[in-house]
Amino acid sequence: MGEGSLGPAEALFRVSYNPARGQSLQPGGTRPPPECPRPAPARCPLPQLGPRFPGHPAPLSPGGPSPGLLGPDRRPNPERPRAPGRRPTRPHSLALAAALALAPDGWRSWPVQTPSSQLPGRPAPSRRHRRGACSPGVAAAMAPAQLFRALVSAQWVAEALRAPRAGPPLQLLDASWYLPKLGRDARREFEERHIPGAAFFDIDQCSDRTSPYDHMLPSAAQFAEYAGHLGVGAATHVVIYDASDQGLYAAPRVWWMFRAFGHRTVSLLDGGFRHWLRLGLPLSSGRSRPAPAEFRASLDPAFVKTYEDIKENLDSRRFQVVDARAAGRFRGTEPEPRDGIEPGHIPGTVNIPFTDFLTQEGLEKSPEEIRRLFQDKKVDLSQPLVATCGSGVTACHVALGAYLCGKPDVAIYDGSWVEWYMRAQPEEVISEGRGKTH
Repeated sequence: MGEGSLGPAEALFRVSYNPARGQSLQPGGTRPPPECPRPAPARCPLPQLGPRFPGHPAPLSPGGPSPGLLGPDRRPNPERPRAPGRRPTRPHSLALAAALALAPDGWRSWPVQTPSSQLPGRPAPSRRHRRGACSPGVAAAMAPAQLFRALVSAQWVAEALRAPRAGPPLQLLDASWYLPKLGRDARREFEERHIPGAAFFDIDQCSDRTSPYDHMLPSAAQFAEYAGHLGVGAATHVVIYDASDQGLYAAPRVWWMFRAFGHRTVSLLDGGFRHWLRLGLPLSSGRSRPAPAEFRASLDPAFVKTYEDIKENLDSRRFQVVDARAAGRFRGTEPEPRDGIEPGHIPGTVNIPFTDFLTQEGLEKSPEEIRRLFQDKKVDLSQPLVATCGSGVTACHVALGAYLCGKPDVAIYDGSWVEWYMRAQPEEVISEGRGKTH
């Protein structure tokens, strides 16, 4: 499926192979692997991909079950028939062939693309995120849940706006937000120019206005009312972008908010508004008036960490913490953008600036590059992970990067550095600069 297609769909299938248990696909058998989504007797368990796919031998026993690849002693089964002239099929080679056929996008949780004539559409990934396949062993170790696409390309969105499309209704949201010291008015810029059909999402307005900290999560009822007012319903596919110079800046925060409140069909525009402008795609202006929709929200507490959680973790080390601020702010050598807050970091945290997840063009790096970034910082994606930053905005880039690597359960410390600095003891502020003296 090309990036510009409107009606294509991806069949949500996953290969699971565990060499320790000797499991593998059995193309000639009537029983599919335990995690195969649907059985298909005497055929490859992926009927919509056709009877064969690259590296897959022809079915051997169309009339009935086929002996297993491994015998009871865990060695190759001598009773298993094989096609004349074929070398014996090894379980791991079959699983590898299946994995390569099923995961062209480069990481195990991305849905497999099938011809548009077979199933109605889901969004295409950005082309950059179709490379870098992980090994079957890594894929098997990942969480089993299928993940909705986190990124869609500008070309896909432009085509979706031009012509009717199958699938859920689409609603674009401009989530631009800037630090006050930058002097930019995000709403005014939106009214001057935005992607056609987009509505403006104000993270300061959609927040807990009673909190002393900036844009903390609102209640579920507040979020549901706000999202519904912007035309987002239960079945809506939400695509979020912002107009920052980096490509994406605040949009991942809103992507995370929707997921935290139970809405999974949400994506980010890869490259943001900056990339949209670079491609010369259509623009609109003025205020948007989307038709209101009914939206229901329920907060999943696993998505959020509090000050008490982080403080308890200083001793327990139950989870890793990654700080997405710039290196100077993390070390304490560059000033914080908010008055009264000194730079520094929480004890035991690791620094990965959010810009490290982006290319020079403002596009998201590939999963392979992001995985290497985590590895270089000794962050184990198989273990619990929490992200923080200045006020809970750019921390969501860490959650996005981990999601692209197949880890959807990164929590955000909502109060982040501002809350920590205001509430922590001086010895709990690590800094090469002034630190906290009172």
